[in-house]
Amino acid sequence: MDVAKSISEGLARNVISAKFNGTTVETTTPLTTDGSLILYTWNNDEGKKAFWHSTSHVMAQALEELYPGVKLTIGPAINNGFYYDVDFGEHSISEKDFPTIENKMLEIARGKHDYKMRAVTKADALAYYKNQNNEFKVELIENLEDGTITFCDHDTFTDLCRGGHIPNTGIIKAVKLLNVAGAYWRGDENKPQLTRIYGISFPKQKELKEYLELLEEAKKRDHRKLGKELELFTFSQKVGQGLPLWLPKGAALRERLEQFLKKAQQKAGYEQVVSPHIGQKELYVTSGHYAKYGADSFQPIHTPAEGEEFLLKPMNCPHHCEIYNSKPWSYKELPKRFAEFGTVYRYEQSGELHGLTRVRGFTQDDAHIFCTPEQLDEEFRNVIDLVLYVFGSLGFENFTAQVSLRDPENPDKYIGSDENWEKAETAIINAAKEKGLNYVVETGEAAFYGPKLDFMVKDALGRSWQLGTIQVDYNLPERFDLTYKGSDDKLHRPVMIHRAPFGSMERFVAILLEHTGGNFPIWLMPEQCIILSLSEKYEKYAENVLNLLENHEIRALVDNRSETMGKKIRDAETQKLPYMLIVGENEAKEQTVSVRKHGGEDLGTMTIEAFADLIKTEINSILKPFK
Repeated sequence: MDVAKSISEGLARNVISAKFNGTTVETTTPLTTDGSLILYTWNNDEGKKAFWHSTSHVMAQALEELYPGVKLTIGPAINNGFYYDVDFGEHSISEKDFPTIENKMLEIARGKHDYKMRAVTKADALAYYKNQNNEFKVELIENLEDGTITFCDHDTFTDLCRGGHIPNTGIIKAVKLLNVAGAYWRGDENKPQLTRIYGISFPKQKELKEYLELLEEAKKRDHRKLGKELELFTFSQKVGQGLPLWLPKGAALRERLEQFLKKAQQKAGYEQVVSPHIGQKELYVTSGHYAKYGADSFQPIHTPAEGEEFLLKPMNCPHHCEIYNSKPWSYKELPKRFAEFGTVYRYEQSGELHGLTRVRGFTQDDAHIFCTPEQLDEEFRNVIDLVLYVFGSLGFENFTAQVSLRDPENPDKYIGSDENWEKAETAIINAAKEKGLNYVVETGEAAFYGPKLDFMVKDALGRSWQLGTIQVDYNLPERFDLTYKGSDDKLHRPVMIHRAPFGSMERFVAILLEHTGGNFPIWLMPEQCIILSLSEKYEKYAENVLNLLENHEIRALVDNRSETMGKKIRDAETQKLPYMLIVGENEAKEQTVSVRKHGGEDLGTMTIEAFADLIKTEINSILKPFK
């Protein structure tokens, strides 16, 4: 805090957490050596982490006071807020108890109690929690080394804690408990089940209000809700958890996305390939995917032949390596760019499944580029162009790129020569700079086989999603003994680039649904307009309009139900249809349509040709050809 004050009093008032030489510390921690100090405020992710973790302590104190005898376990900060896992014993708790707990938390917070860290011997720590009959904390302490154990005190409350707190409880001005759920101790279903309470807190009441409004908007945009309302996809217990069924409208939307990317890929020199949904176990042992996914994946498929085993495909890349291996290549024929919308399968735990964002069967817009080391730089830049084209065409404008490099302190974690790594890392950084990307560099975040570039996209609600990844790989060409003949007539290893602008069709559609609230770009909409006839007398004219629009390649449908016009309009709004064409006596007579835009804007009367031009102009302003 003295350092913060030496910079400015204003900064000192806002500093709530810090890091010294890479270790999280309190603002009261004495600095006795030189080092690197980072100061955090509420506006930093690390500051929020300290704020939310500190609030979990306040909630734990409130629970102890309201429910005597409860046993506390762990209470970390998470991406949005915090949780605490608690053994409530004979007590029971539900969401109706939240207001009481929140009031107690705010009462404690108003006391402005300082958070104080202190070192404790292992013997004293064990004695403290054995006296409380808290076997959970005892288990945690038994796995710690003497001399590394610390307690955090505030007010009358003490908790086993590594640190990372705000100066005092008074900074917490607003709290909200969000939900209660069951959780096994240490995530092990063979261990006791605990009660997990989730919450969030803020330094200002206004920020809590804004967050809760955001949550409400997120509920409205939930892709599971919208997917059902718009009749895009469904799930069936008979088919199996995590295996989505695409309904006609959803299948058509997927097909449009695929054709959009295939068209761009064709211009970029990609060739489409198709690989089977299964492969021999040995294929995935060779690639290393069996070691990574085997134990937690779908179990091997045994055939009538003794000892023969197949696996559901967890990744497309091993198959593409074998496609490359189907013939010898010369450096003159490279790069080869193989693309496939390939469906893969991974046995995600049932508790982790979530709509389309976490499924057990999903289709990746996969492509693998096999190139010479000299071609790597240009190929990487070309893939960035393709990713940016996809984002621009679908309205994702707010994103950052993360360049993930190897950790120079741990070279044994990686494979491949230093020379190749340096080339690959330089290629990624140069490409990011040349393309003017807003990027950050993260050392130590590279995959073991090569550096990568990930795109982190912010949606309309400000939530961050990873969409699109480009990875450089020296590992699989080695494992599969991939070669090409160089200009020196010797065999060389190609470099492999993995890329997927969408990531997976399922997750991409889910994110796009939540980003747009179901109001997709007009080129992607299942139906671009609906024709509403004022009465039965004009149904024939409505059908004529439909045929004319189809000639202009505009997707439309007719609502001939014997409902009021108000009801038809409300239903069309719910279905997120971009345009409503109302036809009655005047329109039939003049061969025109009255145009109403989604949201209620009246565009007046126009000819069918004029409306077709309106749609085409709107599409062309968004969907430009890939160059």
